[in-house]
Amino acid sequence: MRCYWKRSLMTLGSLSLFFLLLLFVSLGLRTEEDSFATEESRRWAREVAMRQIYSERNGENFRELWNSSLPINISYSHLAGFPNHEKKYLTVGLSSVKRKRGNYLLETLKSIFEQSSNEELKEMVVVVHLADFDQAWNSKVVKDISRKFSHHVLSGHLIVIHAPQEHYPPLQGLKRNFNDAPDRVQFRSKQNVDYAFLLNFCANLSRYYLMLEDDIHCSKSFFTAIKKVLTSREGSYWVTLEFSKLGYIGKLYQSSDLPRLAQFLLMFYQEMPCDWLLVHFRVLLTQKDVIRFKPSLFQHNGFYSSFLGTANRLKDDDFEEDSIDLPDNPPAAIYTNISTFENYNPSKAYSNVDEYFWGKSPLVGDYFTIVFVKPVVLTRLRIQSGTEERQSDMLHAGLVELGEDPARIKENVECSSYVKLGRFENGQFESKDIDKKIHSAVSCIKIVVTESQKEWLIIRSTSIWTKQSKA
Repeated sequence: MRCYWKRSLMTLGSLSLFFLLLLFVSLGLRTEEDSFATEESRRWAREVAMRQIYSERNGENFRELWNSSLPINISYSHLAGFPNHEKKYLTVGLSSVKRKRGNYLLETLKSIFEQSSNEELKEMVVVVHLADFDQAWNSKVVKDISRKFSHHVLSGHLIVIHAPQEHYPPLQGLKRNFNDAPDRVQFRSKQNVDYAFLLNFCANLSRYYLMLEDDIHCSKSFFTAIKKVLTSREGSYWVTLEFSKLGYIGKLYQSSDLPRLAQFLLMFYQEMPCDWLLVHFRVLLTQKDVIRFKPSLFQHNGFYSSFLGTANRLKDDDFEEDSIDLPDNPPAAIYTNISTFENYNPSKAYSNVDEYFWGKSPLVGDYFTIVFVKPVVLTRLRIQSGTEERQSDMLHAGLVELGEDPARIKENVECSSYVKLGRFENGQFESKDIDKKIHSAVSCIKIVVTESQKEWLIIRSTSIWTKQSKA
C-alpha cells in the first residue's frame, strides 16, 4: 500500500496546478461574510499558485480526477458492525481521535440514537472512524461502543472502522502555511486524511452523507428535518447544505460527490484546515453561495479541543432542541412581476435559509405566486416580510389567495381559479388548520399587493406545512 500512495500522490501532484488555479479564483468569489477569505489567505493562494505554475511544467487536465467515482484503495479494519447490503437514505459520519482532555464520542452517539425514532433509524447508518494511531485506545473505545450500543451494531445502524497508519501520506516535515506551529500543521493535515478515508468508506452506503464532529448534541428528529429540506429542494443544484454554522458540523453532501471530495482532501491535506478546504470544494463545483438552514440541528457540546486539549466552548446560537416543526415547503416554482433587486431572487423567500427576496416598490395588483410541482393539502402557512434591519420594507397591504388548475400563460404559470385565505397584518401572514377550511388540494399560493407602496418589499420567508408529508 505504500507503493500505492506513491503512485496516487504522483497522480495528484500532476493535477494540482488546475486545482490551485481554481482555488485561487474561488477566493476571489467569496463574500465578505466568509471569515477565512482574508487578505492573508488570498496572498497565500496567489503565492502557492505561482509556485505551482513554475514547478508543474506539464500539469494534465484535472477532469480525469474530477469525474472519477473510483474509491481510494484502502484496507479498512472493521472494528464493529458491517455495511448493510441495502443502500440507506442517509449516512452519518464521525471521525474521532484520543483527546488530552475530555472524550465526548459516546455522548454524541447517544444523542444521535436517542433523538432518532425507530422509523428514522431504518433509513440511516452511523459510521465512526476511530482514527487514532494508538491501537490500545481504539480497542478500549470500540469495546465501550459495542457494550453501550450493541443493539444498534447488531441492527446494522452503527459501524466502527479504522484506517491503518500504513495508508497515510507523510505527516512530518509538512508545509507551515499561515505560520502554524509544526504540531498544529501535523494535526490538521492528519485530520484532513482522517476525513478523506471516512468519506471514501461511506461513498456507497447511502444516497446522502452527513458529516458531524464527535462532540455534538442533536436536535430531535434531525433526520426528518433534513429529509424535509431535501424534498423541498428536489430538482435544484447544490453541493453542500449546512445545518450548523460551526466547523465541520452538520454538513450534508450527495454521496455521489464523496469520492471526489475524498480525493480533494488528500490532494491538499497539508495546505489548510478541512473546513476551509470544504468551502473551496463547494465553490469549485459551482455552488458559490452558502446554503445554510435555520434553526441549526446540531450543537457543539465539547469544552476542550481535540488539539492539545485547549478550551473550545463555541456554541451555535441558532440551535433549537426540537426541530420537528420545520416546514415542508414542497417543490415549487415562483413567479412575480415585482422588479427584483440584484440577485435577491424570488426563490430565496421559499426556504428557511437565511436569505430573502427583495423587490422594488410594488404597485397595486402586483403578485408573488408559488406554483407547486404537484397539488398539496395545506395545513398551515406563514409568510414573513421585512427584516429587523429594514422593517419598512414589509408588505404594507396585501392578501393571500389559494388556487387550483394551473396553466402556462406565456412565460408564467397561473392558476385558473382562486379563493381568498386572508390578509397581511403588520407585514406578516399566518393561517392554521387550512385543510379544515379548504377541502381540496392546492396548486398555487398567491400574494397580491392591494396598495402601492414607495418602500421596497422584502419577503423574508414562506413556510408551508402539508398533510401529505406527515402521512
